[in-house]
Amino acid sequence: MKKLIIIFIILIAILVLLRVQVLQIIYPQKYSEYVEKYAIEHELDPLLIYSIIKAESNFKNTAKSNSGAIGLMQVMLSTAQEIGIKLEIENITEEKLYEPETNIRIGTTYFKGLLEKYNNYNLALIAYNAGMGNLDSWLEQGIIDDQGENIDNIPFPETKNYVKKILQNYQVYQEIY
Repeated sequence: MKKLIIIFIILIAILVLLRVQVLQIIYPQKYSEYVEKYAIEHELDPLLIYSIIKAESNFKNTAKSNSGAIGLMQVMLSTAQEIGIKLEIENITEEKLYEPETNIRIGTTYFKGLLEKYNNYNLALIAYNAGMGNLDSWLEQGIIDDQGENIDNIPFPETKNYVKKILQNYQVYQEIY
């Protein structure tokens, strides 16, 4: 009987270890040199940036959305060019946005700006996906509260699912890393 209990405990320990290893494959920390560098530079949690990248492109640096968002963090070219001027990066092109370091640098800078503007992670995530104009309108109309706690009220299903997905990703990243 004691042997069975010991074998059972060992099997559970193995399953727990395998679960973490499987989750680390599903939720990788690719491009860590850039994520860590720019997340720390902007005082952001790198795990949140991995969560955004996972939701945006699933770490595929060649990703391009139907709306024209480019690369790992799915940055629009016009937004990247605005951020590029602030960062003194010359000639931001579509091709340059496919470069992981450039994309992550611009994406984290943009997200940090949203976080500074809204002072709330949920609101910054909503604005990252739906745009500041939409979020400002929803805040003004009382659809979204200024704490971003009522994400179920987000009028765009895509944005609602996006925010939920990132928060879920973030929870998993925090659990396994």
